[in-house]
Amino acid sequence: MIDSSASLDDAGVAIAAARAGAGVVRTMYGRRLTRIDKGGGDFATTADVEAEKAILNVLRAARPDDAVLGEEGGRRGPAEAPRQWLVDPLCGTLNYAVGNMLVAVNVALRGGAAAAADPFSGEVFFTDGEQAWVRHDGADVRLAPTSAGRLVDVNLDPPFTSAPGFRAVNLLARPDFVERFRPRVVSTTLALAWVAAGKRAAYVTDGGDLSASVHFAAGIALCRAAGCVVTGIDGNPVGQAGVGLVAAADTETHRLLMSMIRD
Repeated sequence: MIDSSASLDDAGVAIAAARAGAGVVRTMYGRRLTRIDKGGGDFATTADVEAEKAILNVLRAARPDDAVLGEEGGRRGPAEAPRQWLVDPLCGTLNYAVGNMLVAVNVALRGGAAAAADPFSGEVFFTDGEQAWVRHDGADVRLAPTSAGRLVDVNLDPPFTSAPGFRAVNLLARPDFVERFRPRVVSTTLALAWVAAGKRAAYVTDGGDLSASVHFAAGIALCRAAGCVVTGIDGNPVGQAGVGLVAAADTETHRLLMSMIRD
């Protein structure tokens, strides 16, 4: 019952909301879906819209006094609300639309708890704002970042905010990058949860201030709570002073990537 979420803490609410959205995404997978053009080659599907509705139902029942910023529906709730939830109901829409299961459902309380659900593995990565876990088959396991796998996910999607000074694609062609790491392009912020979980050594993306982005807020919160090193591609803290994002499993991996980016 949705009403039961009212008794949950913020992390529990984030998990319940992300799971609700993931259920919709999983159920609608493989169907012929209507596409909603956003311009510039971007689009949403009816799965995005329906998943956001399911998430909003949970948040409204559990936290009726909070505001919500959803990718598809914009801002809802009291304008003066001191707390705001950031919702990306289907991160990886293009993947999903062509039958690729690499997607995530992201729900984050700005400055607090967050959850990122993988609709197809059943994993929910979550944080209470201080520590981070993954929940699977009813068991919670602390997230443990590691760079041992050497896989670095690089977001190659536009816009290229920092070009020509920095182009993510150029990073992949550097001999020192190829010598130390192995690139991957997942095209969803599920990869940020994977950095926190030790499935990726790092994640790199261009962009502006991503701290309040519905796409990135949950993943950033997970990485920080898991103990990853998180900065902008300029080395500044993620936020108004920072540009883009480098989330690395450890200090040495972050140092190596920053030296390549700065060069």
